[in-house]
Amino acid sequence: MFKRLFKKKETEAVSQSNNIELKAHATGKVSDIKEVPDPIFSEKMMGEGIAIDPDVGAVVSPVDGVIMHIFPTKHAVGIKASNGVEVLIHIGVETVTMNGEGFEAHVENGQRVKTGDILVTFDLALVKEKAESAMIPMIITNSKEMEKIEQVLIGDHVTAGEQTILKVTSK
Repeated sequence: MFKRLFKKKETEAVSQSNNIELKAHATGKVSDIKEVPDPIFSEKMMGEGIAIDPDVGAVVSPVDGVIMHIFPTKHAVGIKASNGVEVLIHIGVETVTMNGEGFEAHVENGQRVKTGDILVTFDLALVKEKAESAMIPMIITNSKEMEKIEQVLIGDHVTAGEQTILKVTSK
């Protein structure tokens, strides 16, 4: 009898740890990933996700995790969350051609981060001038390994690190 009681609680705890909420990675308006003006993102070639049209030139960690990759041009960051979710945050569309101009990384590969930690700051006016779009997609690059990915707050204005904008359940 007691074994079943404890086993049930253990199973419930495991299933809860498979759920993860990703907070807003920037301050601005939340958009469906299909609205990003780049087919690599809008057609979900890299995975499921969501985007923010930013008001401020800063990107924060949407989740507790480890920096897996900060691109040399500082326009994109990869994070791995504790439950295995792999997140790519890409600042703007066609910003790789800026070669890091206007971007400053505040993290490095292998660094542990908490939700809300500043990852990259950037000159928003410069990005708007030189890039195709300033939208910041957040992609779950291992989407196929996830059981469920749910977009939250589409169309709403959010503050970086505060509101949940993506819910992910791993298998």
